[in-house]
Amino acid sequence: MAAKLLDKVEIPKDRYEMRLSGSGGQGMILAAVIMSEAIGGADERNVVQSQSYGPEARGGASKADVVVSENEIYYPKAMNLDLLLAMTQESLDSYYPNLKEGGTLIIDTTLVTDVPTDNYFGLPFTQLAREKVGIIMVANVIALAAIAELTGVVTREALTKAVLGRAPRGTEDKNRKALEIGFEEAAKIKK
Repeated sequence: MAAKLLDKVEIPKDRYEMRLSGSGGQGMILAAVIMSEAIGGADERNVVQSQSYGPEARGGASKADVVVSENEIYYPKAMNLDLLLAMTQESLDSYYPNLKEGGTLIIDTTLVTDVPTDNYFGLPFTQLAREKVGIIMVANVIALAAIAELTGVVTREALTKAVLGRAPRGTEDKNRKALEIGFEEAAKIKK
């Protein structure tokens, strides 16, 4: 699936809102926790993470938000998204209206087929996890690495430290491989 690539992603200093979305069980809440820890531990920016708990936890569109700012964050929910990660068609359909004009859209081309814009980044996160790592449970980690590479919102080093800090014992190698794949694949589409 072709994508019209953005020239450069600008990370504003005052407030940057991300929504990581997919279906229940894809690890979007964990991904947001990891992203928050990576950003918060790496520099002087403030970060807050929130998620939806409800029937989404058993399927359906789920979301977790990460808000980043150099200033104090008075409202933790994302309302005007700078970045939307959509791992499923349902999550794209549900949350795309919240992406501000000029915002960054990143989709899993394995599960998203109908995109309402030509201005997006697309990678087959689920397929890459299955074929290159052998387990689809790391598709969220591949997506996090792609976000880091495409936006620069967090460094590779900070994200790697946060992912490995949260990885269950015995899965570190698979998570490292997932990170490498995400960084490499995103770098290819960025060129």
